[in-house]
Amino acid sequence: MRLALGQLRRRIGALVGGFDAGQGGRRLRHFQPSRAHLNTLIAAAGADITARARWLSRNNGYAVNAVESWAGNVVGAGIKPSSLVADADLKASVQRLWLDWTDCADAEGLTDFYGLQRRAAREVFIAGEVFFRFCPRRPEDGLPIPLQLQMIPSEMLPLTRSEPLPGGGAIRQGIEFDRIGRRVAYHFLRRHPGDVTDPGLAGETVRIPASEIVHVVDPVDAGQLRGVSRFAPAVAKLFLLDQYDDAELDRKKVAAMHALFITTPAPAEAFDAAESDEDGERVLDLQPGSVTMLAPGEEIQASSPADVGQTYEPFQYRTLLQVSAALGAPYAYLTNDMVRANYSNSRLALLEFRRRVEAYQHAVMVDPLCRPVWARWMDSAVMAGALKMPGYARRRGEYLACSWLPPKWDWVDPLKDARAEIEQIAAGLKSRAQALSERGYDAEQVDAEIAADRARERRLGLAFGSAAQTGATPDAPPATTED
Repeated sequence: MRLALGQLRRRIGALVGGFDAGQGGRRLRHFQPSRAHLNTLIAAAGADITARARWLSRNNGYAVNAVESWAGNVVGAGIKPSSLVADADLKASVQRLWLDWTDCADAEGLTDFYGLQRRAAREVFIAGEVFFRFCPRRPEDGLPIPLQLQMIPSEMLPLTRSEPLPGGGAIRQGIEFDRIGRRVAYHFLRRHPGDVTDPGLAGETVRIPASEIVHVVDPVDAGQLRGVSRFAPAVAKLFLLDQYDDAELDRKKVAAMHALFITTPAPAEAFDAAESDEDGERVLDLQPGSVTMLAPGEEIQASSPADVGQTYEPFQYRTLLQVSAALGAPYAYLTNDMVRANYSNSRLALLEFRRRVEAYQHAVMVDPLCRPVWARWMDSAVMAGALKMPGYARRRGEYLACSWLPPKWDWVDPLKDARAEIEQIAAGLKSRAQALSERGYDAEQVDAEIAADRARERRLGLAFGSAAQTGATPDAPPATTED
């Protein structure tokens, strides 16, 4: 029945015309994509896509470079908070306490909070998603704030767990929803399905409330529940290109093993006349500049293996361009090939890449990860008595106000870019605070550091910059010239 309806629709479309993309003619006759929702596709193939992406990120040099380049540009040294609390002393206390806590934020003790950000960026790139669990700690644990984060890979939330629940709720791909579609819990496996070193029970799950979980994901479709690897459109090309390179390298290695071939019409007589080793194997010792007599009737043929040809590099280049487009990373960031780069095209590619990274930082790192962690950390700090915030319950939104500063971008041409930014500030097109935030710095902190530097210079009698050029000291005004 469905086939008949599909044929009918195509016939009507052929008669009506309009969009070539909707026609069923010769060119698109075999182009019949699935109409299933992305959730269905991820449930069917998500585990295989993630496994293949992880394999590539471990074994393929281009994939490794793309992952590290992406994580380095998205997170760098960390996306750091700047509290917007009006009280300067309270803000300083908040920032100092946060800095102390970041060193012990990881429940595994492997890195700090900014290292967790980098790991999250890698996981979302490879697997499409990652989870963090809030782990409250006891006061006797000795942490600045009794809170830590546990990183949970996507494989720990089974894609196959889907079932209806009493009361109108449901579990879909491991996520529990109530009757109006709100996430209320996550059903994680107690052990990783691929970790045979974990003595836990395989397949056993535990229900964790949604309030204790941070789900970091980059959704692309409306209604999407789980993430999909960024490698999905590039897996086939990267794997096949890797096989092609291995085959080409192996062919060249085998060809290089054969330098000469000797042909003889009488193998038995020729072998008797030739030298042999102690095992009876025939040996022909060839040395540079030597003249070797062969047995009667023997001829030498030089090995002439086929070369890769002139199409090898263009083919590689075009294929890697498609891979870089699929991954959203510039060609040079994927391959480290700077031969084709010049100032103009490098700057154009860099600007486009930075726009993508900035959108990703806000939509994937700051909003799903950094803000929930900041809010939970602030609540824990106030409840533990580490921060004194009058009227916190009533003014919570005011106290939670915060700007997240991404890592600064390096300039392509530092002198030109700096002059352009100075002129923009002087013309009122942007503020110093905006310029500093774009570099990953807090304006108030920078101003305080500058003031402290100036005070120290005056105390020590030091002069730098324009004061040094005019001969003025920090304690005296610049010298003037009288007529």
